[in-house]
Amino acid sequence: MQKNRTFLQKVILFLKGLAMGAANKVPGVSGGTVSFVFGFYEELIYSFRKVNYTAFKLLFNGRFKSFFNYINGSFLLLIMGGSVFSYFSVSLVLDYFLVNYELYVWSWFFGMIIGSIYYISKDFGEWNFKNTLSLLIGATVGIAISFLTPAVENDNLWFVFICGIIGVSGMTLPGLSGSFILILMGNYVLLLVDSVNELLYISTNVLSGNFSVLSDPVKIRYLKIISVFTTGSIFGLVSISHVLGYVLKRWNQIVNAVIIGFITGSLGIVWPWKKTAYLKENGQFLIDNKGNKIVENYERFIPDFSITETWNAIFYIAFGLALILVIDYYGRKKR
Repeated sequence: MQKNRTFLQKVILFLKGLAMGAANKVPGVSGGTVSFVFGFYEELIYSFRKVNYTAFKLLFNGRFKSFFNYINGSFLLLIMGGSVFSYFSVSLVLDYFLVNYELYVWSWFFGMIIGSIYYISKDFGEWNFKNTLSLLIGATVGIAISFLTPAVENDNLWFVFICGIIGVSGMTLPGLSGSFILILMGNYVLLLVDSVNELLYISTNVLSGNFSVLSDPVKIRYLKIISVFTTGSIFGLVSISHVLGYVLKRWNQIVNAVIIGFITGSLGIVWPWKKTAYLKENGQFLIDNKGNKIVENYERFIPDFSITETWNAIFYIAFGLALILVIDYYGRKKR
């Protein structure tokens, strides 16, 4: 599926990778949904599936160009490069808005997910009993996940590797938020905040000639954690993609129905009107080894329609929905 793309198409693909990377970092939002809506989901799964025995054989035999073409390397480089770059750029901007304008950011995502449900389901086809049941199963699992209680942070490297496998699921399974799964596993802050920030700090110091950071045991610990997490993520991407490619080929409509269900169920996670609930014991907040309060889950509530803030949030929901509809409109015009 190696495609000859123009420079503009490559730039657009990189920007799509940026969007997917940003979505992967936001708890409740799935990067897989972005790839589905932007129309490169199947190529993404296909490309990851090409990382197999044949690919490694080409690599070890020194046939680097053949290896690159075989795995659809140009596509993967642009998408994954955009995603990684996003963690140090777009994601930081999103972090700022989540801290200062949390309600409006969640409202925007809520609207986009509603639009995504329409976008994916409009060309679905026949909703027979099997497909409807698959939709309900996906939605039920998605809703159930949103009510699970997070675990406590665990920096054991084997557990970090497993977090990489499971956390990356948001990139390959639309509607399933890898970041939210990491919150449930207790390692969101460790893996997607602290370790990423430390990696950026170490990288900038090394590039400026300050190698003393590499003798700091705390910095080395974070390097080990981010390396193991990345290895687990790569392993998860390839293995899950092989499974998904197989089931999509055999049960395409059923899998798509489950995906639509997942995305619908994820609306419970991104419901804009919520506040963070923290674990308590004997009336006291429980804290982790860094002194941070441990997240239990989110307390969702019905908005007060008598205040301006609620109507502003509804505006952002409509804006997010309109954004997806515009993408759909221009996508149909190009066909």
